[in-house]
Amino acid sequence: MAASIKDVAKEAGVSIATVSRVLNDVDVVNEETKRKVVEAINKLGYRPNIIARSLKTQRTKTVGIVIPDISNQFYPEIVRGAEDVANIYDYNIMLCNTDLDFEKEMEYLRVLKEKMVDGVLYMSASLEPSILELIKQLQFPMVLVETANKAGDIPSVTIDNEKAAFDGVKYLIDKGNKKIAYIGVHEDEANANALRYIGYKNALKENGIEVNTNITYFGGLKAKDGYKGMSKILDNDDNIDSVFCCSDEVAMGAINALRDRNINVPEDVDVIGFGNIYSASIFYPKITTVAQPMYDMGSVGMRMLIKMINKQPTDSKSYVLDYKLIERDSCKK
Repeated sequence: MAASIKDVAKEAGVSIATVSRVLNDVDVVNEETKRKVVEAINKLGYRPNIIARSLKTQRTKTVGIVIPDISNQFYPEIVRGAEDVANIYDYNIMLCNTDLDFEKEMEYLRVLKEKMVDGVLYMSASLEPSILELIKQLQFPMVLVETANKAGDIPSVTIDNEKAAFDGVKYLIDKGNKKIAYIGVHEDEANANALRYIGYKNALKENGIEVNTNITYFGGLKAKDGYKGMSKILDNDDNIDSVFCCSDEVAMGAINALRDRNINVPEDVDVIGFGNIYSASIFYPKITTVAQPMYDMGSVGMRMLIKMINKQPTDSKSYVLDYKLIERDSCKK
């Protein structure tokens, strides 16, 4: 039979109330008494009744993490950073993968509310008005990771996606490229990837290069989107000298499409990705990319969320982390 809180109290020679205070980390218990209780817990293998405890404290020590695509190497690395911090503070994780499905995303938010999670780390495929309205209705502590909402009223951890894309395109321009294709997300989308198109356009305009819709493709962020987009661009104009891709997966698909047309990378066309997922470093050719601090985005977001849950002040409502450009083999040296 599993040990009860009463058994722990008897073993430690204290009251049930004292054991409860230790379990809930109430400061009034002295260190010697706390040591006895912890030793009794370990000896008896006692595990608190989480349901009963949450009903009393209105806390479950569980946080939800919502991601749009678990098959994308970008998100598991964020989750790893978040989970490592959650473990430090004894929080459990409930992971929800929405498969880029808008309705599924909304349903998961409702489910997390029903499961009484203490807060949510949220990576949304698109912060549409209906999503933001639902977040407002559900009223639980939340931190956005990767994408910030325009109003800025939801705490967030991001990079400056617009400037990062600008710098990536400027890197291509500095190599003498003038006909730079774009494969990625349209600026009208309510997510971080949309800001990269704005950065792309601004870099061209500031360097006297006209935006050419014939060498622009809007789609998803998978390798298949990169392949399809690159193929369509080449059908329109096969005289491009470089490609800016909204993700590393897109860059891989684009390179494969170029290869199938007997166009060499980087000898004929420079290709740059975004994200710095692991595969970018082992793909052939190894992909030059704008690196995001994925692990740090998860760990900073989780620390921020736990502070909010415990009503502790945070240093900032929005964190904009550093990015860097990593030069590899998909662009000419």
